[in-house]
Formats: sequence, C-alpha cells, structure tokens
Amino acid sequence: MTTLAGDVALVTGASRGIGAAIARDLAGAGAHVVVGYRTQREGAERVVADIVAGGGAAEAVAIDVASTAEVDAVVRDVVARLGKVDVLVNNAGVSADALIVRITDEQWQRVLDVNLKGVFNCTKAVARPMMRARRGRIVNLSSVVGVTGNTGQAAYAAAKAGIIGFTKSTARELASRNVTANVVAPGLITTDMTETLDAGARAMYQTMIPLGRLGRAEDVAAAVTFLAGPGASYITGQVLHINGGMYV
Repeated sequence: MTTLAGDVALVTGASRGIGAAIARDLAGAGAHVVVGYRTQREGAERVVADIVAGGGAAEAVAIDVASTAEVDAVVRDVVARLGKVDVLVNNAGVSADALIVRITDEQWQRVLDVNLKGVFNCTKAVARPMMRARRGRIVNLSSVVGVTGNTGQAAYAAAKAGIIGFTKSTARELASRNVTANVVAPGLITTDMTETLDAGARAMYQTMIPLGRLGRAEDVAAAVTFLAGPGASYITGQVLHINGGMYV
C-alpha cells in the first residue's frame, strides 16, 4: 500500500508507543516520516532504523512542541530540506494525574503547554506551507477522557477536550485551501503505562470495553493513516473514537 507515496509526514512524540506505531504505519503507506522526539533520542532512532530496514524513509528530529521558537525552526528546516509538510500528526503529550485539590500550578501548566499549546504551535507552523500548497492533512490525538472526563485527570482531560474544539476551528479555517483537520480519540490502549497494570485491574478495565480487550497502538495508527490518506479527503472537523465501544 503506497497511498502516501511522495508525502512528507511530521509526527510528534514518535519515539515510542502510539507515536512510534503511527510513524511506522505512515511510512508503510509510503510517506517520508519525520520522527519527532523531545528526550527519547534512542527510541526515535530505533523507529527510524525499523522504517529504513523495511524499505521506507524516515529521520529523527528533536522538537519540544511547547516551544514556539523550536517548533517554527523545525518546520522551516523540514520545508527547506524536503520541500513541504503534507501530513502533521500531533501526538506528543504528557500527563500529571492528580485530584483537582492536589494538582499544582506547575503540573497543570505543563500538561496544557505540551498537550494543547503544542498542538497550536505545530498547527500554526505548518498552516502557511499547507495553505500555499493547497493540500494538507492534520490529525490530532485526543483521548476518550477529553469527552467523558476522568477522576484524577482534570488537566489531561481539559487539554484533550481543548484539542477537539481547536481542531474543529482549524477545520473551518483551512478547508478552503484543501487542508483537513481531524481528531483521533483513543480509549484504553496497551502502552508502557497500561502494561504495568496487574491482572485484576486489566480484567476490570476490559469489562468496560464491549469488544473485550484493550486497544493496540496499531489500531490507532491505522485510523491516523486513513485520515492522512486520499480516502479521507472529504472528512474534516471530525472526531474518530478508537475505544472498542467503551464510549459510543
């Protein structure tokens, strides 16, 4: 499958987990993938090596999405070297789970800076190049808790809910230039964090999911690649839930 052949895709937070799966899937569809990372350089380089070993094209780039100047510099460099950015996947995120009465100002601000301002920074940086090219695909990673809320995750849920509103506005603003913006909202996905769950907790969570299992990073990646590809050219401003029916 080479539906993205010739495209350049920038994926933030792609050194591991869901972001790494997205990078690999986009590369499998033919895109040249820029694997963004903040601190996990070795992880990003492993993703690049996997893609190259499979016959794809990729490179690792350090990017702190919370820094406007750093994001602008990275996007300018990618456009100068590769000519364009066709696909932006805003995946980078952090969490600081705590009850509202216990979360600190610093924890709250850090989650909002990375998870929400980071999406704004990256989207703003690619918007002009995409508008000039009259083509672009933006896919933002939200979460089921951005719709349902969750105890102990007020900051994370607020940022993920904000991403949905931001994406709908982006979709309206950029549609006339053939740039789409959509959201993928994963539910419980098997990651480094959920792999540490004990058997009892995992069984309890699975009872909440009609499909009877936690999701895989590859489940999310397939949805992102679809929204980045030609089959989704008439879809914008939408939220695609990937949660096994946990929220419908």
